[in-house]
Amino acid sequence: MLDWNEYQKQIQQRVIEIGRTNHDVVKGYRELTNAGNSTNLLGAKVRELIALAVAVTRQCDGCIVTHTDAAIKQGATKEEIVEALSVAVAINAGAALIFSSRVMDAFNAKIAAL
Repeated sequence: MLDWNEYQKQIQQRVIEIGRTNHDVVKGYRELTNAGNSTNLLGAKVRELIALAVAVTRQCDGCIVTHTDAAIKQGATKEEIVEALSVAVAINAGAALIFSSRVMDAFNAKIAAL
């Protein structure tokens, strides 16, 4: 099984690396996230539960660990998380950023091997 806590640290480091190389891509992602949170009609917990459904739909491990952590911090119970996992949503812009961290990891491994 995956060490989710270590994986989350690795993801954060790769996103930082992406941000150092191209600040605008991370800035754009944050602006998109902030725009989705601007009205706050659903509340932080519901948004995190929806994000978990999207993460599963997109098969994005980085999204899963990030939004599981956030959902717990927002007070989501195991039962609420399980219920939210039935939600199917078609779009998740964050998955591209998380999987970009995998590209950076592969790149770094290949360069290190040269």
